[in-house]
Amino acid sequence: MTLLPLFPLPNVVLFPDALLPLHIFEPRYRTMVADALDSDRHIGMVLLRAGFERDYEGRPPIFDVGCRGVIVHWVRLDDGRYNILLRGLERFRVVAENHERPYRRASVETLPERSLDEYGKQALTRVRRKLEDGLGLPFDAPDAEGDEPARQLSTLSDAEFLHVIAQHIDLEPIEKQALLECETLVERGRALLELIDIRRMTSHRPPRPGSTH
Repeated sequence: MTLLPLFPLPNVVLFPDALLPLHIFEPRYRTMVADALDSDRHIGMVLLRAGFERDYEGRPPIFDVGCRGVIVHWVRLDDGRYNILLRGLERFRVVAENHERPYRRASVETLPERSLDEYGKQALTRVRRKLEDGLGLPFDAPDAEGDEPARQLSTLSDAEFLHVIAQHIDLEPIEKQALLECETLVERGRALLELIDIRRMTSHRPPRPGSTH
């Protein structure tokens, strides 16, 4: 079984279909990126569990569900640091870790998205429309001047739209982890709607899509 490099962070969750820029500065993760670039360019993003600070330099506990990403763009800086761009591919579950390298690697099992029947596809589309309305996205006029981000979002499939919004919306990392662990796209979309509604009730405005780091 191929070992997947793991990049554990305390505040970042990657979703399939979404893009994630990262700055790599720790020596062990510079090595990880260099090795990935010499291989299939795949890295597994996982979220650190609470209390990671006690063993951050070691191997603190992680959530076992993460997302595989592929490096689609990279720049190696003169001092050895990297700026990379990951595109989310698929969810996975950590089966067993391997400690032979300075960074973490693991055997993983892929968690493919369940196929949706016609009813499920319609339900996912309804969730998308509610997300658009709840976030105030101007999709009624996607070609309007100055609405390029909205136009780009409007071209995404329902699943891609859900994951891009989940990636960039202002939610706590643990909330995003819960979304990632939802077993179906429809469940993930409905859970995202519930989180947005909770934020609206507590702050009188919905969270807005934006950078997560």
